[in-house]
Amino acid sequence: MKFIVRGKNIEVTEALKQKVTKKLGKLSKFFNPGAEAQVTLSVEKNRQIVEVTIFFNGLMLRAEEATEDMYSSIDKVADILVRQIRKNKTRLEKKLKENAFKVEELMAEDDVKEEGEFKVVKSKKFPIKPMTLEEAILQMNLLGHEFFVFINADSKEVNVVYKRKDGDYGLIEPEY
Repeated sequence: MKFIVRGKNIEVTEALKQKVTKKLGKLSKFFNPGAEAQVTLSVEKNRQIVEVTIFFNGLMLRAEEATEDMYSSIDKVADILVRQIRKNKTRLEKKLKENAFKVEELMAEDDVKEEGEFKVVKSKKFPIKPMTLEEAILQMNLLGHEFFVFINADSKEVNVVYKRKDGDYGLIEPEY
């Protein structure tokens, strides 16, 4: 697995790179060599945040953890990723093409219950109108929601704005 380690408001030392490579390197047993892990280490006030995004065979696996210690955050984010993989192993087997994912490694330890079928308990329809990003954020906040779907007035594409754990906002845009 290839690792790309970046820092945000922190200098990424060799010791931090080694910790990331060693801890997340254990995940390599689940993936074929083509997988790529992007790791962002950041500091906000007294929070040490680790964000990991793994790209493999057209899919993406993501986890984020924040603690008061960067090394602890790295350990916890690795545990989260292993749990996600094991929890969704059947769906991953069905979704992935041959040999994109090392399925036999998933069967080795079965300490996490596999998720059942996805169950949609509510369906909702609503009109979507073109609006700016600022209008969409305002509308989301007025509704008290964590996300909001809208048509971006500038790009004429369907976008999703969402509230991040750190209090900032994120925007999801389609890519063709």
